[in-house]
Amino acid sequence: MIFNRKVVLVGTGFVGMSMAYALENQGGINELVLIDMFKEKAEGEAMDLAHGLSCAPTGIDIKAGDYSDCKDADLVVICAGNAQKMGGETRLELAKANAQTVKSITCQVVSSGFNGIFLVATNPVDLMTYVVQKVSKFPTNRVIGSGTVLDTARLRYLVSKKVNVSPKNIHAYIMGEHGDSSFAVWSHSYVGCKPLYDVLKTRGEDLSELDKIYENVQQAAYEIINKKKATYYGIGMELAKIVKTIMDDEREILTVSAYLNGNYGHNGLYIGMPAVITSEGVREILDLNLTQEEQEKFDNSFNILEENRKIIDEVINE
Repeated sequence: MIFNRKVVLVGTGFVGMSMAYALENQGGINELVLIDMFKEKAEGEAMDLAHGLSCAPTGIDIKAGDYSDCKDADLVVICAGNAQKMGGETRLELAKANAQTVKSITCQVVSSGFNGIFLVATNPVDLMTYVVQKVSKFPTNRVIGSGTVLDTARLRYLVSKKVNVSPKNIHAYIMGEHGDSSFAVWSHSYVGCKPLYDVLKTRGEDLSELDKIYENVQQAAYEIINKKKATYYGIGMELAKIVKTIMDDEREILTVSAYLNGNYGHNGLYIGMPAVITSEGVREILDLNLTQEEQEKFDNSFNILEENRKIIDEVINE
C-alpha cells in the first residue's frame, strides 16, 4: 500500500476532470495536483473541486501546479492531447500529433525527478503508453495505459443486461487495441463461476447475439461522440479505479495496456490484456488460452499497432 498517496493529473479536459471528480467523491488519495498548458484552466478546476470537499468522504489537498510537483508524486496520470473528432475519426488517426504532446509531457515529468508510476489515457492509448515508456526509459511494469478497461466495463454492462445479473458478477474481457481491432474473449467469459456460453444455452438463447453485443461495445465511443461530442464519464471512473487499485495494492485483474514480453506470441508493444495490478504497477500478465480465432484477432490487433509504430518512432527519435 502507498502512504504518500499523491496524484498529479496532466490535462484538465473532460477525461482528466472526470477522473479527478471521481477520486474526490470516492476518497483514497491525499493530494491531487492539476497541470495544464492553460494554467488558469487548471486553477479554476482546482478551485471548483476544492469547494466540494465538505461533501467528500476524506480530505484531499487539491491545487493547480507545475511539473516540479511531480517529483514526489506516486502516480502521474496523462490525459492531455487532442480528442477524437465527430464523424468517425479513429483513435489511430490521432497518433502523430498526440505522440509529440505526450513526448514533451514525459520529458518534463522525468526532469522533475519523478520516480513513480505513469498511467496514460491519451489516445491512441496503446501507442501513447509506448511513447511514455520509450521516452522515460522507466521499467515497463511502471508505465501503464488505460487499455481496454473501459471496453471491458462496457462489455460487462451489456452482458449483465442480457442475462439480468449484476455487472459485478460478469467476468468477461475485451483484449487487443483500444480501438476498432479489439475483440471479446468469449471463451473466457463467465456469469459468476458459470461459462457464459452455458448460461445462454441453458436459457435457449442464440449465441450469435454475442456478436451484436461486441459490435455495440466497439461502436460505443463513436455513438457517444456523435451524440454528445465526447466520452468522458466512463473512462474517468475507470481511471479512478486504476488509481485506487495501485494506491491500495489491491492486486486486481484489469485489462490495462501492458507491455508484451513474449505474451501471446508477441513482443515490444503495449496492448490491452488482463494483468494483475499492484502498488508496483503491473505484477504479471495473465496468459489466457485463446481459441484459434481469438489468437488470430489478437495477432491482427498487434499487427495494426506495429504498422503505426513507425510513425511513433519517428516522433520519439526527433
